[in-house]
Amino acid sequence: MNLKEVAWQERYKAAYVYTLFYTIADSPNVLAKMLEAVGACKANIDDISTIGVDGDQKLQKMNIYCTSPAHMKSVTEAIEKISGIKISEIRDEVLEIHRRGAIKICSRVPIASLTDLRMLYTPGVAAMCERIVEDRTIAWEITGICDRVAIVTNGTAVLGLGDIGTLASLPVMEGKAAIFAEFAGISAEPVLVNSKDIDTVVETVVRISESFGAIQLEDIAAPECFAIEEQLRDRLDIPVFHDDQHGTATVLLASLINALKHTGKRAGDCSALILGAGAAGIAIAKTLLNFGLGDIVVYDSFGPIYRGRNEKMNPYKTQLAQITNKHNQTCSLEDGFNGKDIFVGVARPKMVTGKMIAAMAK
Repeated sequence: MNLKEVAWQERYKAAYVYTLFYTIADSPNVLAKMLEAVGACKANIDDISTIGVDGDQKLQKMNIYCTSPAHMKSVTEAIEKISGIKISEIRDEVLEIHRRGAIKICSRVPIASLTDLRMLYTPGVAAMCERIVEDRTIAWEITGICDRVAIVTNGTAVLGLGDIGTLASLPVMEGKAAIFAEFAGISAEPVLVNSKDIDTVVETVVRISESFGAIQLEDIAAPECFAIEEQLRDRLDIPVFHDDQHGTATVLLASLINALKHTGKRAGDCSALILGAGAAGIAIAKTLLNFGLGDIVVYDSFGPIYRGRNEKMNPYKTQLAQITNKHNQTCSLEDGFNGKDIFVGVARPKMVTGKMIAAMAK
């Protein structure tokens, strides 16, 4: 049997993973009561194992998937009411995987002897420095900038958390760096810039840019992210990539190409409604237009973006109004779904109803 691999968190719609360690009376009745209590709390488990036996007691552990820490607390409280069970430890597995950070810097070159050390560092390294003095481009060959990326954030638009600041965003940046290392073999380093000022962020990145072969902007709020990206592209001679814009748009386009193949539709004949006019929404709209989509109407929290709208606009939305919404659609979001072939949601949840989807084209 071929089973599609699905993460347990996705299967159970539960982002929190705990390991519960406990002693339990060696009786089927007690175990049954514990499982019933966990089920009554609507939590899921994927493994129960016995670690040891002490007389008529077993030491066991159980993996539990919860929607929140409060959910886990309700589970433990229910278990603690059962006679014959004593909880000894609750281990937060998400916390454990992040403990001491998700990344580390280690030597690519083994230092097995004094000769190795002297080639890698002084006196041998001086010759490499002199080569770069003579020809700066050789740095791409004899240093690590050829596969080193700076993951730059100011913590103003982190995942679904919003403006949480730079330090609180660091686990996200470390996680992204781990993905770079694991799946692409690229060294990536988090760079936290503790400022919301566009010029400060730009100047900081420019001044450290020689350490890197590329800059990835991450979780920087719109519209500041657009100005930061544009200025860095103008001032640097290395790639500048904004994950929330270009990464999201690239994945979306790949999905759309696949969907068009399955439905037999042509891009030029399709219209789209994009809900969300932040970094992702604007980048997706531009990408889909370049791909050849027939028309796109972008909605933000105020309504559709159209030519002549003045409320809650910025230069980037104004620019978008000039290249999208061919018919200058000004209707409500609900009416905007009528006849659309494609819907892209990059805004807050629970904005779309079944009635809206039913009003779309076949």
